[in-house]
Amino acid sequence: MKNSKYILLALVFVLFSCKTNVFTGKKTLNFVPDSTLFPMAFSQYDEFLGSNNVVTGTADAEMITRVGQKIKTAAQRWLNAIGEEQYLEGYEWDYKLVNDDTVNAWCMPGGKIVFYTGILPICQDETGVAIVMGHEVAHALANHGAQRMSASQVQALGATGVALGTQVAGVDSGTQNLINQAYGVGSQVGGMLPFSRSHETEADKIGLYLAAMAGYNPDEGALLWERMKANSGGQSTPQILSTHPSNDSRIANLKELAPLAKAEAAKYGVTSFK
Repeated sequence: MKNSKYILLALVFVLFSCKTNVFTGKKTLNFVPDSTLFPMAFSQYDEFLGSNNVVTGTADAEMITRVGQKIKTAAQRWLNAIGEEQYLEGYEWDYKLVNDDTVNAWCMPGGKIVFYTGILPICQDETGVAIVMGHEVAHALANHGAQRMSASQVQALGATGVALGTQVAGVDSGTQNLINQAYGVGSQVGGMLPFSRSHETEADKIGLYLAAMAGYNPDEGALLWERMKANSGGQSTPQILSTHPSNDSRIANLKELAPLAKAEAAKYGVTSFK
């Protein structure tokens, strides 16, 4: 009973740990403060750079920095317009190109950004880089890293609750294992994976808006993902089992978002695009 009381108190804490995402207006589960998250991210970033081949002084490396700075400026303009001028306090922006054939890019909480050289042929040009940059920066701005950490803690808390509940109920060990396994699969497929896919869709939208506000053509978003689909050979994990939306649903969504992104950019005086 004592353990059950602690779990109940923890669940109450979770319910009151929701924050409003300033970019979407939605309530989000987030009880990991930036003061905890950012130093962890910065330390991991430094370790990564120390063990990877960072490209400097090339046209591509300069392009990554240039695009990143434009996306950052667009984000600040957006935040200023909605009365969140101080939102980026604590961010330490940095943009690096790493010599690696992996088709990937990422942005850590707090604004540490890495592009792998392997993604540049798919980006094709600066506009393609801006689409990817906007998406990755959007993950950081929307606190998706903190939300995933929070969700993982809730998932673990739920697993503990299920295990204790079966013990209190006197369920035999074999049935306990089956119930615990069912919870693990159910919470992953029905909870964590949809949660992750929603973050990707959210980052696509925010990122496309940021790219448009920075002067890059948002129509490139769908074209970029058509190239990503072609690069994968058209093969992908079934969406229900994936952390990301399917290529086709992503392409369709980006096509719908492009005119909305242009309309949003027009509010900031941006009506022509690279």
